[in-house]
Amino acid sequence: MGKKLAAELFGTFWLVFGGCGSAVLAAAFPDLGIGFAGVALAFGLTVLTMAYAVGGISGGHFNPAVSLGLAVGGRFSWKDLVPYWIAQVIGALVAGVALYAIASGKDGFAPGGFASNGYDALSPGGYSMQAALLIEVILTAGFLIVILGSTSKLVPAGFAPIAIGLALTLIHLISIPVTNTSVNPARSTGVAFFAETAALSQLWLFWIAPLVGGALGGVIWKFLLASDESEG
Repeated sequence: MGKKLAAELFGTFWLVFGGCGSAVLAAAFPDLGIGFAGVALAFGLTVLTMAYAVGGISGGHFNPAVSLGLAVGGRFSWKDLVPYWIAQVIGALVAGVALYAIASGKDGFAPGGFASNGYDALSPGGYSMQAALLIEVILTAGFLIVILGSTSKLVPAGFAPIAIGLALTLIHLISIPVTNTSVNPARSTGVAFFAETAALSQLWLFWIAPLVGGALGGVIWKFLLASDESEG
């Protein structure tokens, strides 16, 4: 279990450091033209690389909503859920600290939103709380279905990280304008503490919506999509 938790901590650290780092650090150089498509790709690549690197140790969750959805779907032990959540949040917070320490090394640095998530005034596109809640639930549920389906016994082994990384990239392309994309409570927590905005006051939504979506995805897979042969 110690190695599993270490893998989850490091994998979540890498996800937040790489994904949010692409937004926080590149934002200081808008002329580079990275844009939100580049940020979306960065999140997908972080999951892809860590799934191959440490996924064989811990299962490669890196996300409390994924852990919950896998437990609901019958692929993960309920007794390990809280330890995984703790490791994931610690990894995300360490990444936030590291990003802040690096970003603040530039003269004139201002944290701003610090890649945090939000709705209403904190939404990149000015979307409402209801819109943010709905898109986070839908996309997290879809993400869990991709994870459960791509890791089933009926799918060729070794390709799941590619499908999962591409799915996360697509999710970011869809929802960055709405919420700056969470689908991961640990990711949201890891940077909210360093934002100059009211991100912390809105953090509740980015726990509730992904967890509801993750559980919903697990239920849909288990009772509507999975066959006995696909469970693995």
